[in-house]
Amino acid sequence: MTPAFGLIVFGDELLSGKRQDAHVPKLIELLAARGAELAWARYVRDDLAVQAAALRDALASGDAVFCCGGIGATPDDHTRQAAALALGLPLQPHPEAQQLIRERALQMAAERGEVAPREDQPDMQRRLEMGVFPAGSRLIPNPFNRIAGFSHGRLHFVPGFPVMAHPMMAWVLEQEYGLFEREATVLERSCIVTNDFEARLTPVMERIEAEHPGIKVFSLPSVDHPQWGRCIELGVKAGRDDAQRQGAYRDLLLWLHQYGANVCAEMVR
Repeated sequence: MTPAFGLIVFGDELLSGKRQDAHVPKLIELLAARGAELAWARYVRDDLAVQAAALRDALASGDAVFCCGGIGATPDDHTRQAAALALGLPLQPHPEAQQLIRERALQMAAERGEVAPREDQPDMQRRLEMGVFPAGSRLIPNPFNRIAGFSHGRLHFVPGFPVMAHPMMAWVLEQEYGLFEREATVLERSCIVTNDFEARLTPVMERIEAEHPGIKVFSLPSVDHPQWGRCIELGVKAGRDDAQRQGAYRDLLLWLHQYGANVCAEMVR
């Protein structure tokens, strides 16, 4: 069975507002293209103990969790160490990951017309640290610069840079979970109800979920929508197939009309 998917983004810069997160919307997009959804997301500051605690929570969830950021070799990169703490495993050099780092260093030196750095040089030692992972880790290939990420169980660690992280996420979804892009499918059907209250329409939502197992009802209220003013978007999603969603949605419309609700628009996503 396909697991639930979560996301942890590490970085003080996100919590301070210095950078805006690009990983949540992209992972939502990658999952939607494969008929799946993001179950949860969490931002965590650059602190070894806090990161380790967040990763323990992720392990306990049993979900497949992408972890973005902090796998470099600068003083504020703690993710590899936090992963080892959370997993209760030692950090070990990964031969293949370190060989990829050596090859990248040779390539960069050749491009600049320089001599390749010796392995005992401090700069090269710092680079090789990026190939030190918790024991038993699997590599996630990095098509941008070949500096690999790593997986352990259902935890998947990728860089914080979107240009690297996002294709690596897609690779994990395909190679680890067999989730490939599919033709566009209907995931949600919804309608706009104007000048009403969620509390009054709650019995309709409860009845839909009770009579249509596997269907989730969602309610998105707005007090100042530019087109409909005070309104509620009510809809159904998930389910085994579109026929199931259509049946639940037909009942939703029927029961809303029976409640005297004013449905002014319908949407399909």
